[in-house]
Amino acid sequence: MIVKKIAVSKAFPKIDTLRELTFPERKNEGFYPVFYDIETTGLARYTSSLYLIGAVKYEGQSWQLYQWLGENKEEEPALLKAFSAFLEDCSCTIQYNGDRFDQPYLEARYAANGLPNPFTDLPSLDLYKKLKPLAPLFKLTHMKQPDLEVFLGRPARTYCNGKKCVSLCQSFWRQNSPQDGEILLGHNREDLLGLGEVTGLLGYLCLYNGSYKLKSFTLEEETVFVILSLPFLLPQVISNGCEEFYLTAKGQEARLSIRQKDGRLRMYYENYKDYDYLPGEDTAISKSLSQFIDRSLVVPAKPDTCYTWFTCEESFLSSPSRQLAYIRRALPHLLSLLKS
Repeated sequence: MIVKKIAVSKAFPKIDTLRELTFPERKNEGFYPVFYDIETTGLARYTSSLYLIGAVKYEGQSWQLYQWLGENKEEEPALLKAFSAFLEDCSCTIQYNGDRFDQPYLEARYAANGLPNPFTDLPSLDLYKKLKPLAPLFKLTHMKQPDLEVFLGRPARTYCNGKKCVSLCQSFWRQNSPQDGEILLGHNREDLLGLGEVTGLLGYLCLYNGSYKLKSFTLEEETVFVILSLPFLLPQVISNGCEEFYLTAKGQEARLSIRQKDGRLRMYYENYKDYDYLPGEDTAISKSLSQFIDRSLVVPAKPDTCYTWFTCEESFLSSPSRQLAYIRRALPHLLSLLKS
């Protein structure tokens, strides 16, 4: 088994930033994350083999990248044991599409080799699941990790893709060529470095969950202009919108313009199942009140129809707390209007 260890710095967030991006609810607990990515001879977890595990953890005030490469098929148990030992002091794992592939695959290989499962009760964060809802905001039709690397402007990869690595692995096992081994390690290393870089994209989720501060809120004619202070430094400038609104975000600031309709704005409500919608009046009403209305006049509210209207009167324009409450309700719905 070939074991590699190198220090990496630029690709991964600062450890405190990573905690806030991934597990903010655990801020009073020990935080010892492990990023990992695996290479296999196929997708079928019971009939293919694991030949390489790459992982990154924070040690001695810096990120360290580890790799374990099997020199033959029979070394799979050794890879698994080494990774189990590596995870012993880990508090959580971070991967890309790991909940669907990497972790189930490893669990199957641990079972096939009669080894205990190291993932029991170990929290995991699948970046693919977290970032997938951002596809329309990023104007992306595909959300594979390489797609996000291109979005971030990362340089083109040097090594071959995963499919070509499978045949190269078979050649490496037969001939034990150091050059083939370095290509396999290089591909995995690029996967891991890309994993660290795309983690920063979690910062855009603040636009959906409302973890920002209001800097300014102004009304000019029929348009509301908003400036938001963001909790994270965004890795890429974005701009997107539709007829109803437009958003730009750069660094730690987002600028939003929202068009009024007949001098009014929509106030959205999250608990749409508790509301009915009146198409004739273009407004939602609580079911506790709609029960007294002719049922032919109402339909169940949906997320995009669960709103009422209000005018931007002076009491609203002079109240930053009400303005922030409005933005936190409206922005997720406005972003849902975007199409990939």
